[in-house]
Amino acid sequence: MRDSVSRALSINSDMTVVGVAEDYDSAVELVETHAPTILFTDVRMPPTSTDEGIRLARCMRTAHPEIGVIVLSNYAEPHYAAGLLDGGTTGRGYLLKERVSHFDELAEAVRQVASGGTVLDPQVVEALLAQPRAAKTLNRLTAREREVLGELATGFSNRVIAQRLVLSQRAVEKHINAIFAKLELTVNDSVDRRVKAVLMFLGDDGSG
Repeated sequence: MRDSVSRALSINSDMTVVGVAEDYDSAVELVETHAPTILFTDVRMPPTSTDEGIRLARCMRTAHPEIGVIVLSNYAEPHYAAGLLDGGTTGRGYLLKERVSHFDELAEAVRQVASGGTVLDPQVVEALLAQPRAAKTLNRLTAREREVLGELATGFSNRVIAQRLVLSQRAVEKHINAIFAKLELTVNDSVDRRVKAVLMFLGDDGSG
């Protein structure tokens, strides 16, 4: 998997892989040495193969807040996504490993996270939507609005959402405005409403 990620990223002229680590400690060491823009990590890795990736992301939040982190996993686990986004969504991504073979999507995710965005794998979004605690808030939305909100949570731009849902950008903008209104996400320069929409998937109103 490490080799696959390295190869997938290296084909992009605007990306350079500066190091590959085998476990938690060596990953921390590489970060200290190279200060990368993005850190890719598996959810589970040595020494305990439990949740090192999530703990590493939390460590980066404190030690190197400027470094984006993308966590890879075999499974769409909502609690791992929640753990990754705990403390803030800026510059964080959670992708299934199968996404590595989709070179364009992987590169776009890197760019989104590098710019401070949040990227969640579509299957992770589906799992979050299925949680009972999300239902009370999201039942205010129409089926199409829920679909658009799911695309928002994956980090896609309005243009890409329009392409994926076969809609005009104007229609997407109208749906997004309706979503923000129904979820009571008011305009606030200090808070990204798209991020707050993502947090609603996790049962968090974004105020913390």
